[in-house]
Formats: sequence, structure tokens, C-alpha cells
Amino acid sequence: MKFPPLLSLHFIVVLIIFVAEVASQTKPGCSGRCGSLEIPYPFGISEGCSLDDSFLITCNTTFSPPRPFLGPGNIPAPVLNISLDGELRVSSSVARQCYDASGMLVEETTSSLVSEKFPISTRNRFTAVGCDTFAAIAGTRGQNFTTGCLSLCDQMESVTNGSCAGIGCCQTMTPIEMQNFGAAVGGLNNHSTVNSFNPCSFAFLVEEGFYKFSIADLIDMQNKQDMPVVLDWTVGNITCQKAQKDSTTYACEAANSECLDSNNGPGYRCRCKTDIDECKASNPCSGKCNNFPGDVFCSCPEGFEGDGMVNGTGCHRIINQGDQRRLIIPLRSIRKFRTVFKPDKFYAGVSMSLLLIIITGYWIYCRVQKRKLIKLKEKFFQQNGGLMLQQKLSNGSIETAKIYTAEELKNATNNYHESRVLGQGGYGTVYKGILPDNKVVAIKKSKVCDQSQIEQFINEVLVLSQINHRNVVKLLGCCLETEVPLLVYEFITNGTLADHLHDKLSASSLPWEMRLKVTAETAGALAYLHSETSMPIIHRDVKTSNILLNNSYTTKVSDFGASRLVPLDQTQLTTLVQGTLGYLDPEYFHSSQLTEKSDVYSFGIVLAELLTGKQALAFDRPEKERNLAIYFISSMKEERLVEILDDGIMNEGSIQQMNQTAEVAKRCLRVRGEERPSMKEVAMELEGLRAVEKHSWIKVDLGIEETEHLLPLHSSYIEFGSNSGNVTATTTTSGFDSLRDQIFSPPLHGGR
Repeated sequence: MKFPPLLSLHFIVVLIIFVAEVASQTKPGCSGRCGSLEIPYPFGISEGCSLDDSFLITCNTTFSPPRPFLGPGNIPAPVLNISLDGELRVSSSVARQCYDASGMLVEETTSSLVSEKFPISTRNRFTAVGCDTFAAIAGTRGQNFTTGCLSLCDQMESVTNGSCAGIGCCQTMTPIEMQNFGAAVGGLNNHSTVNSFNPCSFAFLVEEGFYKFSIADLIDMQNKQDMPVVLDWTVGNITCQKAQKDSTTYACEAANSECLDSNNGPGYRCRCKTDIDECKASNPCSGKCNNFPGDVFCSCPEGFEGDGMVNGTGCHRIINQGDQRRLIIPLRSIRKFRTVFKPDKFYAGVSMSLLLIIITGYWIYCRVQKRKLIKLKEKFFQQNGGLMLQQKLSNGSIETAKIYTAEELKNATNNYHESRVLGQGGYGTVYKGILPDNKVVAIKKSKVCDQSQIEQFINEVLVLSQINHRNVVKLLGCCLETEVPLLVYEFITNGTLADHLHDKLSASSLPWEMRLKVTAETAGALAYLHSETSMPIIHRDVKTSNILLNNSYTTKVSDFGASRLVPLDQTQLTTLVQGTLGYLDPEYFHSSQLTEKSDVYSFGIVLAELLTGKQALAFDRPEKERNLAIYFISSMKEERLVEILDDGIMNEGSIQQMNQTAEVAKRCLRVRGEERPSMKEVAMELEGLRAVEKHSWIKVDLGIEETEHLLPLHSSYIEFGSNSGNVTATTTTSGFDSLRDQIFSPPLHGGR
């Protein structure tokens, strides 16, 4: 094919630019392709071709065509795509568990990914598919964490294509800075009631928007063996500001790239500056337009003069020139009009008018936006119950809760900067705030707000703000001018109990006396919430990460995002089941009937953690030890408590006293809520144990029999199993039974 000379030249120039850009993505002298995938720098497929060893991609040539995998330090995962925008897509397997018509397990696989360098993007979603399905994902995010997803249905007709709201399919978000994960899935009732249309449970991590649920997936997902998972990649492990100070290690080219901080952990990445062709985009020229990188040049054709700019003198042809006047014709208007004018005064008048219009328009725009913002704040204030709260505060004798403005809290948190994040949970994010009087506070920004529960939310604010207990975090006030209300709490400085027990990098070995103090103070705070407030409060999310410690190790119970007020004429509430895996009361899970005894069960897990130093739920432990509640009770039944006690306290306290504390925990962990003690009883027993610890003369003068008489502790226990009726101690070969044993039969029906 023969091109016209000008077109041929243009084609060659474009081709040269394209080849140069592709070549510039790979380090000179290095291969930039593995099979069909381009491997751009800082990645490489051989030594010396990547920024460092963590960016090495293994090109497996045993496949045809060759396939790229994550390199050393990672579990090999097929690489699907590498983007210079800081994203890396890999293929991840689907966890599955399948049963035959008789309820026998016929297939079981898990899913996992280990990526030491690249954090898992928050754009992924953990997904479970099935009508009798309970899925869990465990990972590391500075410290270990676990979350899960429940999907139920009893007939195919109740399932909706494309919906992942918990009926046939459910999804949950992933936290920031998640490095590795392992996922497992199981059936609550071995799919025995749904086997005809759903014999398997499936669970997987997948890029948001990639997977669309189909009813056909309930029958068979065998054709969907792998799912794409997005990883975030950055250079180094410091911010742009710190990296730019060292020119020898700074990876971005200052002239042609810009530095962007990561929003998912430490590190930064470089983004090439791209030139915009202003001639095509807006064409500011009245004459010929010439585009240059970062600039544009206007010129006039032969026979015309001027600067060529639309907003300048433009291009015009001189027809006649005298002493006072010139006759000119603008290039763009040469066919539209002819006129005689004085150009200097004309352009000065146009410029002044245009400037006045711009200033006036901008002023009007700012006023309109300000009024819109004020109206939006008023709308949020009213829909979040602000008028109701103001009215109730004005009726009281003392104003106990302060109403903060959105601007105050925005300034206090430096516009909610990521450096101010104290922690994240299922209900929201907590920021460190510094008020104008230099008072440090903790500001909780919730994820969602149920408009049907606004009156209850206002009542909670009023009740919690009036709680004056030394072991409960003080609620100072709230802000209602945002889409979701913000809560302001006192700031606690010494981290959570979970940090001190489980964070190996910063863990402080809590002595037995301190652990006993924490348990007694926590029990006292919960007893106060249950029985001594104007309206009983069920915390509903008691766990070690919600127990804070100040510098003097005084306990502060926190995070009332899931709490519920119990009307004085009721003893239980019917609610949507909420809580944390490993701490969740099995009776509450089955019945959805929330009582004060649900907090007692969760507190029993906290006691077990303090005694053993083990997390409530951990997939990296042997199967029989994964669920702490089951492991703890079985160890006590077999009189092996000493074997599971935390090494850090073995030589510090009385074994008899630890035994008595373990008996309290065992009573709290009874399956039937009515057989558990109240929090007031638990608090009294633990305070009695503290008294024995404080006064050595009690230990010397009182024998075992007398001490037990002072501290009556019962010896009933829980037996766990997977069958309905009598619950017996059994162990199965299923890798997921340790989770399923929390969900006692009879099976649940319908979707939630």
C-alpha cells in the first residue's frame, strides 16, 4: 500500500514514538515479555532487570506459551496483568466443599495467597456462594484478623440473579494493608436440605465488579476454577516526602514523572507526566496551532500578523493604514464582517469586561456552593436526629453531650488524614483528633447509618454520654452534620488488650496480677452496663480489641457501635445477628434472641485468651486448636489446663487461682444462656480472686477448702459436637469443622 508523502511521514513518526514508549517500559538489555504478558520496569524476569528481587517475576517456560508467576518470597500465583498505575492482577483459586445426597463430604479445597511485598487491594471482595454456606477468611494486617460471610436459602426460588446480599451469595469488604490470606468454606448442615440444587459451598477473593452471581453457580462452579485478585505495588516502604530527600535512592525521574504515596500501606510509586494536545482539546489559536510537550505555540499564516492567540491580538490582515486609523480583518472573521476600529481600546474594553464577568461568576458560584453546603449540613443534621437530640438536651438539667460541627472535627483530624487513623473495624474508622484547646480525642466515623434506628441512636448518645464509670470509655459528644454521625470519645493512650496479648512486635508481657486486674475491671464495667444504667445496655461485641488500656493499665471498655439498649419491660431483643467470629454466642446465633448472657459468653472467651495467650480464632493453629472455646473446654474436661496456660504467667501466679479463673470462664461458656452466670456474679467472683491475690495472708491462712468456700465456683462444662439433640465431644476430618462446631444444629432455614 502506498501512502501520500505527508501521511507516510506522520505514520513513521507515530510508529517510532510507539516503539520508544514500549521499549522505555523495560530495562535496557532485558527481556520484557513472558508469553503474552508485557513485563514493565520496575518488574523484570531475570536478575538485574527489576528494581530489586521483590519485583522479580518467574517466567515458567514449561507451559506453552510460557506463564508468569509471582517470584521468590511468595506462594506462586499466576500473574494476569501488570499496570504502571500501581496494580498487579494475579489468579487465585476458589475454596470449595461438596457433599453427596447422603451428606458425606466428597470434595474439599481451600484458597490462599502469600504476597510478602504487595498488599491485597481493597478493591477485592470476599465472596461466598451457596444455600448452606459459612465462609471465613483469615489474614495478616500488622496483626492477624478473621472475618466471615454467611449465605443461606432453602429453595432456589428465593435466590435472585446478580444479588449478593446473603441469600445464595454474600460479599464482604477487605481491610487495608492485608498482606496474606487463607479462606475456608463449609456447610452448616452438610447441604442435606438443599443438595438437589446446591451440593457445594464456594468461597473466594475476587476483584470488585468481576464476578456476577448467577443461580446456575449454585449447581456448579467447576468451570470457575480461578478468580482475579488485585494487588497494590509500590516502590520502597517510605513516603514521597522522605524518598525525595535522598536523590541516590529516589526512584522517580523528577523531570518527567510525579511521585504518588500509596493509600494501602507504606511506599510510593512514580507516574509519568502525559502531555495533552491542546490543539485538539481546546485550540487556543486563531491561526496555526503547534503542540509541544507541556506547551502550545500559535503562529499566523503568510499575509497575516499578530500573536496568533484567540485571547491575544489574534491574526489579522492590514487592508489600509493611515495616521489615526487602521483597517484590519481578523482571520477567523474574514468572511463574516469588515469593520474599522481602534484595536488598543477595543481589546482593553473586552479584557476588562471579561475579567469582570469571571470575577462576578466566581463570586456567585462560591455563594451558591456555600448555600448548598449549609443546606446539606442542615439536611444531615435533621435526618440524623439533631433536633431530637437538642430538644432532649434542653429538657435535661445538665448538658452532658456536646454537639460538634463538621468543620471542627474535620480540622481536628487534619481532614481525616490517614496518619490520624487509630484503628478500623466492621462498623467504621477511629481517628485521633486534636481540638482547638489541644484536648486529644478519638473520633469514630461510622460506615453506615440505619435511618430507621435514628431515635435509638439518639437515646444511645444520651445514655452513653451520661455513663460515668472509670472502666468505660467516656462519650464526649457527636457531630450530626455529616451523612453518617460522628462520635467523639476520650482518647486512650496505651492500645488494646489484644495488642498486649497477641502483637509479637510490640507485646508487653502482662503479668498474672495485671491480667486478673483487667478481667475484674472489664467484668465490673459490663455488670454496670447490664444492671446499673437507667436502661440496660448490651455491648454485643465484647472482645480483647475492644478493651483499651491507659498508661496506668486501667481498663476502658470501648466501641459501642453494635450495642443495644434494652427497654426495662424486656429481657431480650430480636435482632439481626452481629458480632465477631470466635466471640459470638452460639445461642444468639441460632435464635437471633439477644440477651445479657450473650455478653457473658463473649467475656468467657476474653478470660480464655488472658489465661492461654491464644487468639479466639486462628487458622494457623492445628485443627483441634483453631477455635479457642472448643479447645479450652476440652482441655479443662481432660484436666489439661496447665498444658495450655500462657508461658508468661506460669511462674507468676497461683496455679490454684488460675484454675479458679478458668472455672469462671468455663461457666461463662455454657451453651445455654440461662445456665451462665450474670456479669454481676462474674465480677464479684473475680474481685474475690483479686482480694486473694492482693492479701498474701489469705493465701497463707486459708486452706484450699476455705478459699473455695469464699469463692463458690461450679464445675459444669460444655460438650461440643455436630449433631442435634445432646451435644457430645466429637472430632471430624473436615478442615472447617472447628468453625462449624460454633454453629450448633438444628439447621437454620431461610436467608439472612
